[in-house]
Amino acid sequence: MHTYSSCAVLIFAGCAAVVSADDSAAVVDIGGRRELFVDSALIESMDGAERRLHHPVPQQISVVHDAPWEGAGSAYHSVIHDGDIYRMYYRGSALGVKDGKLKAGKSVYCYAESTDGVTWTKPELGLFEHNGSRQNNIILDGVGCHNFAPFRDTNPNCKLDERFKALGGLHSEGGLFAFKSADGIHWSLLRKEPVITEGAFDSQNLAFWDATAGMYRAYFRTFTEGVTTAKDWSPAGYRAIRTASSADFSSWNNEADLTYKDSPVEHLYTNQVGPYYRAPHILIGFPARYVERGWSESMRALPELEHREQRSKAHLRYGTAITEGLLMASRDGVHFERWNEAFLPPGPERKDTWLYGHQFIAWHAVETKSNLPGAANEISLYACEGSWTGNSNAMRRYTLRLDGFVSLKAPYKGGEVITRPLKFSGNKLSVNFSTSAAGSLRVEVQDKDGKPIPGFAADDCPALFGDSVDRTVTWNAGADISKLAGTPVRLKFVLQDADLYSFQVVK
Repeated sequence: MHTYSSCAVLIFAGCAAVVSADDSAAVVDIGGRRELFVDSALIESMDGAERRLHHPVPQQISVVHDAPWEGAGSAYHSVIHDGDIYRMYYRGSALGVKDGKLKAGKSVYCYAESTDGVTWTKPELGLFEHNGSRQNNIILDGVGCHNFAPFRDTNPNCKLDERFKALGGLHSEGGLFAFKSADGIHWSLLRKEPVITEGAFDSQNLAFWDATAGMYRAYFRTFTEGVTTAKDWSPAGYRAIRTASSADFSSWNNEADLTYKDSPVEHLYTNQVGPYYRAPHILIGFPARYVERGWSESMRALPELEHREQRSKAHLRYGTAITEGLLMASRDGVHFERWNEAFLPPGPERKDTWLYGHQFIAWHAVETKSNLPGAANEISLYACEGSWTGNSNAMRRYTLRLDGFVSLKAPYKGGEVITRPLKFSGNKLSVNFSTSAAGSLRVEVQDKDGKPIPGFAADDCPALFGDSVDRTVTWNAGADISKLAGTPVRLKFVLQDADLYSFQVVK
């Protein structure tokens, strides 16, 4: 079921800027958009260069879920950068294994906030009672609390009392319910009935407003085989992802299973798909890959063997399954390029790692300040540690340079990358790049047929070197390329011991 109908393709393609990698002669109008290399959509050829996947850098533990209403089953995080506030939503749950038996506690949804994305607090909201007290950070109790996933609605027609929306629900509850909130704290149902009923839903199911496509998109759990309806749920096959669209967040249609370029069928536990905020025409996902490894000498050599054995007594997969974060991207919302190599692998062996639930990445990458004084801002991601055992788990912050998911990379001996024909608006080319002290980047502008445009050849471009998220490219005649705007051109990037992360033609 990793295919979708031609009807669905036409519907989705009609709502988004779709680039077909099979039509190399087509001119892609990038306007003034920032373009990344998380997919190969704009690349015509590479010689001596490659697309290089980069990995987030671990930082400090951000939030510890150790309150009585939280626990080792705390999961399914969403992070929203809302003006001066960072908002984090997560399930509080004591779900886990104790003395070789599965223990299941009540699920509630909780809230934390931060002014910098680094230090987080859990405000006492007084909204719901837990064990006779309202001194807690619970924002939701009841239906939808297994996997509530809020987002800030940027639809220009959004009502003020619906500035925040969410999906949440399980097959046992009837499906996914739609929620609304004016402030991100006080929530209510948009309607009493679920809005999506066909699916498995036992994961973090989410939705958002896609400004490029002009519609809401939802991404939710399904399986590659078997009956997966709310009425008769019997999952089989592989954990997979399905999408749907809506004009009003209430009526959902155009359902399609995601397809992937050059990727095997494997278990994808979450999806974490959303528009990348610096290039919202590109949807980026951070699905969790779920791998059942079974018992072996390597499994027994992993951290906390005693806990692993205890979890296995409740179910083998609780002890021997391992999860990690992946990266994928799409321009039409259905077909994704997924990196088969891990984006966020389990990393060095240590307590609370290399287990089921580890490296579940929170929904949304957010921008934060760098720890290095004077350095450019960076991206923060948050991922789980320590699920299933004990009375708590935690979220660790990871960082990545802006647009730093994937780069065009060439070694010291050099390499070249040529784009497909492009049209742009604006008058200056800005690049996000880094080189070694001896490295360099040059840019050549070619006509549609691949011939250098006089004055814009690589030899006319003084070598760029350094490490900047926003450097203007110049040629001997200057930086102004406005006379080429609207004309089909190709860009040739000439790299030596350098990485190019993104480019944009700006005004």
